[in-house]
Amino acid sequence: MDIRTLTGELSVSPQLTLDDIHAAAEAGYRTLVCNRPDGEAPDQPGFAEIERRAAELGLQARYLPAEPGKVSMKQAAAFARLMDECPKPVLAYCRSGLRSATMWALSQAQHMPLPRIVERGAEAGFDLKGVVRRIANGGRTPVEAADATHEVVIVGGGAAGIAVASSLLARAPGLDIAIIDPADVHYYQPGWTLVGGGVFGVADTARTIGAVLPRGVRWIKSAVAAFEPERDAVVLDGCRVVKYRQLVVCPGLKLDWDAVEGLAESLGRHGVTSNYRYDLAPYTWELVRGLRGGRAVFTQPPMPIKCAGAPQKAMYLSADHWRRSGVLQDIEIDFRSAGAALFGVAAYVPALMEYVERYGIHLHFGQTLVAVDGPAREATFRRTAAEGTQETVRVGFDLLHAVPPQKAPDFVRASPLADAAGWVDVDAATLRHKRLANVFALGDVTNAPNAKTAAAARKQAPVLAHNLLALRGLAQGEARYDGYGSCPLTVERGKVVLAEFGYGGQLAPSFPKWLLDGTRPSRLAWYLKERILPPLYWQGMLKGREWLAKPELVG
Repeated sequence: MDIRTLTGELSVSPQLTLDDIHAAAEAGYRTLVCNRPDGEAPDQPGFAEIERRAAELGLQARYLPAEPGKVSMKQAAAFARLMDECPKPVLAYCRSGLRSATMWALSQAQHMPLPRIVERGAEAGFDLKGVVRRIANGGRTPVEAADATHEVVIVGGGAAGIAVASSLLARAPGLDIAIIDPADVHYYQPGWTLVGGGVFGVADTARTIGAVLPRGVRWIKSAVAAFEPERDAVVLDGCRVVKYRQLVVCPGLKLDWDAVEGLAESLGRHGVTSNYRYDLAPYTWELVRGLRGGRAVFTQPPMPIKCAGAPQKAMYLSADHWRRSGVLQDIEIDFRSAGAALFGVAAYVPALMEYVERYGIHLHFGQTLVAVDGPAREATFRRTAAEGTQETVRVGFDLLHAVPPQKAPDFVRASPLADAAGWVDVDAATLRHKRLANVFALGDVTNAPNAKTAAAARKQAPVLAHNLLALRGLAQGEARYDGYGSCPLTVERGKVVLAEFGYGGQLAPSFPKWLLDGTRPSRLAWYLKERILPPLYWQGMLKGREWLAKPELVG
């Protein structure tokens, strides 16, 4: 646990784990203050989990969340009140500790000389000069004063960001590129389905950001607070400013756990789990192995979500384990989806329906999860009938695999880059922003009508890299993305329905039908999913090796 002392009564730290709370109690802290909103990262325990563990150990826990780089004077005042009211010493935390330090710095603006604030921050390992500039500027961030400038700035160090940086460098070695991402760990999220099915170990899906960052790329380890495209600037957490010549936006999605009442408080216990979070995928497998009878409910929220097939992949692998264990007949399986169909591309539905019937799965469409009562083991759904009427349905469960609603990150939705729905507004073929000539985007955060999958990002990265370099006069012609996406639907251990499609649901198979018919379950497709796709991801996509991903050029 990395604890930094700011005063005798206040220390700050990066995100706490549940185990860290015991260490904090032993160290003598009496109050925990969470300054990080739930759902910022796929490995982040929710505040409800932190609060519950703190109470067990006799600590108070308070929730005062702030978006990165957007700590307000009002929040700073609330922080000061908490410091007055709460038992001390206090340990405040966020992703890195910087938001907590910023709240303290702003709360001290009228009580401590600015140089002393900077000095205290530096002693604790935080650069608070940007905060002081903001105080001196009447609360506003002065974007004219850049802390750094790069030719290409990429926001997001996930699959899309690392892949596009590598594709750029493969075409233009030595290009000045910076990636902005606050995370320490890079995840192979498609592997979490197999973790929840007992095939992969969860540690196999994680590597440090430093291990996957392309050589020569500058890593700015910070969160983005805002975009200032009229000034070619990105404002970071801590009020620092980075300027660019071209901007690439790919921060992924935000999982909105709090949109479902009671879900955040129930995760990881009471039989409530989700393969959409790194630390919960192993709990899925624990629940699946332990269930010998009862009801298992699998949910799917309204679109868009990342990997739309993942909710039912978890269901099929679970059902297959129960079949192999001889208990399937004692388990009632429900699939409750907000959508109107089992899968969005009709060609793959017949094969999936065979497994629905084999496992005895009950399909319920038009049902959106709205509340979870973990102790009572009851889930509440809003059911929408064909004529548009709505009613509430309550369902008991012994296992609940919940998938939260998903949306663009807050700093994207509130930015000039977003469309009316909050997604980055790009041309669906070129991935260039429709209004801002030097801004591009790819991955889950765009409004292009493709499936939000890692396979889509793999095809998008070379297209975007070519078009960005063409804008710089370093490439000829225009590359076009055809909407390709792939969803390896794990229908049983050892077989996969390999769904591959482009814009409009057009089938886009990578292999001839005699070798691999994606509309039928296949052992070869399972081999691809289990053995080929992980190294293709780590050693191909993230290294700029565009195997089966060369862009189509026109002009």
